[in-house]
Amino acid sequence: MRYRLVMVGKHARGHVQEGVREYVGRIVRMAPLDEVVVPEAGQGGPGHQRRAEGQRLLAALRPEERVIALDERGELMTSREFAGHLVRLQDTGVRQVAFVVGGAYGLDEPVRARADMLLSLSPMTFPHQLVRLLFVEQLYRALMIMRGSGYHH
Repeated sequence: MRYRLVMVGKHARGHVQEGVREYVGRIVRMAPLDEVVVPEAGQGGPGHQRRAEGQRLLAALRPEERVIALDERGELMTSREFAGHLVRLQDTGVRQVAFVVGGAYGLDEPVRARADMLLSLSPMTFPHQLVRLLFVEQLYRALMIMRGSGYHH
């Protein structure tokens, strides 16, 4: 299965980005993973920014891919449950999954509606840059669980 990480923002610098690079490097040794970064809206209030970024996210998504949007109001899963979900997608013939990370004000409703699944990393709110790191580690962990590795213990 191919994966795409579609996110709002810019390529960050510093420790968070170093962590993202580390896990992306590990993931691509097991499965194709592309990163797509759409620009932040930058100007206007939260509603305007969410709408503008939502339009950019929707334009970046492909019709044939399953979309899992990261949203604080989404479904909570353990790492094993997330790995099981990916296995079920793979077993049903899904070839591509896009994971969507919104901007500072979250996801616009049309993006949420386009998603096949809303996934929450936590009911807490995190900076969207940090969500990238947390999520790519969880994707790596899920792939390791799928391989039967001892990484997850």
